[in-house]
Order: sequence, then C-alpha cells, then structure tokens
Amino acid sequence: MILDRRHLIAGAIALPALSLSGAAAAARLGAIGLQLYTVRELFQKDPVATLEAVARIGYREVEFGGGGYDTMDAAMLRRTMDRLGLKAPSVHIGYDALLGNFDASLAMAKTLGADTVVLPYMTDEHRSEAAWEAALPNFNRIAGQLKQAGLGFAYHNHDFEFTGRPGGISLYDRFLKGTDPALVKVELDLYWVAHAGVDPAALIDRLGRRLYAFHVKDTRADGSMAAVGAGKTDFARLFRLKGAAGVRHFYVENDQAPAPYLPDVTTSFQTLRALRS
Repeated sequence: MILDRRHLIAGAIALPALSLSGAAAAARLGAIGLQLYTVRELFQKDPVATLEAVARIGYREVEFGGGGYDTMDAAMLRRTMDRLGLKAPSVHIGYDALLGNFDASLAMAKTLGADTVVLPYMTDEHRSEAAWEAALPNFNRIAGQLKQAGLGFAYHNHDFEFTGRPGGISLYDRFLKGTDPALVKVELDLYWVAHAGVDPAALIDRLGRRLYAFHVKDTRADGSMAAVGAGKTDFARLFRLKGAAGVRHFYVENDQAPAPYLPDVTTSFQTLRALRS
C-alpha cells in the first residue's frame, strides 16, 4: 500500500527545540543526517514520500540501510534526493553482498552518490575467534577494492564486538588490530558502545583519526533506545572530545523508533540542531 503523503508529512510537524546548556552549543557538529533504517517500514512502503518527509524536517543527509533500498531503482532514489536537496554520503551494504556481488554493490553506491560504503553487521557465524580472524583480511581487501574505485570503507559496530571475547580478546580489539587504519574507518554507534558497558568517550579518543561517522541515538535509564534528547547521553560532551574532531557525519538512528516514527526523528533532529546553534 502506498502511503498518503499528506498523512506522512503531517507526522513531521515541528516540535519545540529542547533547551541545552551554553557549553553544549560549543560542540563540534557537522551535517545532521538520518540513517533510513530508523524509518524502514515507511521507506519500504513509499520511499519517495519518506524522503520528502525527511527533507521537510530539515535533514540534508541520509544514509541508506534497511527498508529494501537495495532492491529499488537506485537512479530513481538519486533523482528524488537531488530534487529534495538530499545527499547520501554513505550506504550500508552487507558482508555477503560485498563478497559475492561487489560490482553491483559498487554501482549502486555510486548511483546513490555515496563516497563511503559501510559494513553494518556481522552475523553469528562470523563471531567465533577463527571466523572473525578469517573475515578481517576480507575487510582489508574490500576496502582496497573500494579505494581503487574512489570510495571509502567503514565498519559499524553493535554491542557483540565488545562483549564477545573469544580467546580473551574482544572482537573489536581484534578488528582494530587486524584491519588497516588507512583503509578501514569506523562508524561508531554510540548507543551500542555504551550498551556493551564501554566508555564512549574513552573509545572516541582511542579511535581518533579512524572515526568516519557517528550513529547518534540516546539511552534511557532502563537501557532502551530513545530519540536524541529524550535520554541521558551527554552528546555535547562527546562531540567536543579531541578524538571526535575528524568525524564527518552525524547520523540519527533509532532501531526501535515507535510508530509513526517521524515525531521521533524530528525530536532528534531538533536536539542536534540546537547543539549547532
């Protein structure tokens, strides 16, 4: 069923900007984007109307992921973004697609205007010590292929990379040691880092120049996800860290955004816009 665009856009009505401390306004903050996985159900039903609603909120960047975007007409999506003044600096593409269908994945990323491909997730079968160590050379190889084609490569974390410690070493530490920092960058999901019990501030400063982008989602007191500004995370402090100075993109994401979705992403946008004001 195609969504009624009037109803979809109505869900994006402006909400009052959240008040923030004066110190927060000094936070480093680049372009505010939206990871489209947040609105995947809307996007799958009507991608054009969803992009229109996202642009109306004020977003100027999107990151493709979920919602069946990889089965859609990439040229049509690009035309829609161009009309709306949206850009897609990066796209999420799965490990199997990058290994087994690299040329098509590359063509899709370029058509959408991306300069970076992000590997979003590694499934359970890759999380043993042997399987993880076998995958890391492929990360480097994929990154090298993308570089030859003029694109960058980054890895997006969840919590399992920190909580999984085969052989007494976390998968994330193995990732950092086993991949080329000049080729394999990091898209750091701030929620999942904290959810794993890792200090995001310490990790940001540790990663430094490897950081490409942040996934920005808030955490409630009970540990669940929330719109940015509706939880307890001090984003202003994190964005001011020395290690965050090179972060190029700030993508709002809420894996568990409640329907009708758009008020949630509006709150997140306005919170981040206030940090930049």
